[in-house]
Amino acid sequence: MINNQYKLTSPLLIERQCENIDLNKKGHVIVKPTYLSICKADMRYYFGQRNAEVLKQRLPMVLIHEACGEVIFDPENKLPKHTKVVLLPNIGGKDTFYLENYRLDSVFRSSKADGFMQEMISMDYEHIVPYSKPGSDSVFSFTEFISVGVHAVNSFLASSHSRRDNICVFGDGALAYVVCSILKNKLKGCKVTVMGINPVKLQYFNFVDEVINISRRRNFKTYDHAFECVGGSASGTAVNQIIDIIAPQGTVMLLGVSEENVALNTRMILEKGLTLMGRSRSGREDFVEAVSLMEKNKAFASRMKQLISAQVEVNSVNDIVRGFDLAKTSDFKVVLHWCV
Repeated sequence: MINNQYKLTSPLLIERQCENIDLNKKGHVIVKPTYLSICKADMRYYFGQRNAEVLKQRLPMVLIHEACGEVIFDPENKLPKHTKVVLLPNIGGKDTFYLENYRLDSVFRSSKADGFMQEMISMDYEHIVPYSKPGSDSVFSFTEFISVGVHAVNSFLASSHSRRDNICVFGDGALAYVVCSILKNKLKGCKVTVMGINPVKLQYFNFVDEVINISRRRNFKTYDHAFECVGGSASGTAVNQIIDIIAPQGTVMLLGVSEENVALNTRMILEKGLTLMGRSRSGREDFVEAVSLMEKNKAFASRMKQLISAQVEVNSVNDIVRGFDLAKTSDFKVVLHWCV
């Protein structure tokens, strides 16, 4: 069967192309994407902000790795037609000693494989997670993003020391917002402080214990642990600020992505005996937990809705372009209602 794909062929240029799709592949179902969410990683490809060699190797490519959809055909009749599902972008490699999201032979959609900007997709049963909450499809579109926060917080809880009276989160973007929400859900007695520089974005963090605009503060208290959710060129500055204010033997969770190497104060890392732990992406169990959080916790689900800055109905390539242009100036997430 012919399937329409919307591929980034060069920066700022998306073209519709066709391919055959196998309707009867064993262990797969056919899913129609319904809502897609634009991530900063997709934007770096679209606007040509990745290394030129990387772009040369990976384009043309279908973008978007955050999506939900509905089952339109299951040759094995395990899932009814129209079952709503979250789509998992990571195709795990063979070396099961490592988590699926860190295996060197794993393949991630919209990075080393085609993403979800397609008319329909053949998905392995293990790469979909059903959900049933009505009227929340736009939020479930960025379950992948929420699952990254789940993975990071669970890794932190499994590895950090037990003194968790106060935790600081550096960053005022969507990732910091998700991490703060999960921390408040999992650590009821812990004081969570968010530190950022954007006064408009910081207003969204009214559920944490303290909000600090670091551009206006010079003296800081000590924190047991910290999460870095800044990324970009400012990530090195953020991590070094964390190193200054974190208590001995604290854990620093590194979640922000930087295209450049950053310099860190290794002397104080050694002197304080700190643990720096990098976490990105997520596995199936993180998706399952993220879906459960949004289905069972009304406060958490309501909080996640606040992350939607804009929604664009997509019927053509021009609508896709409009969505990416909006994402460049939006505070948080732009969701594409996928109607192609």
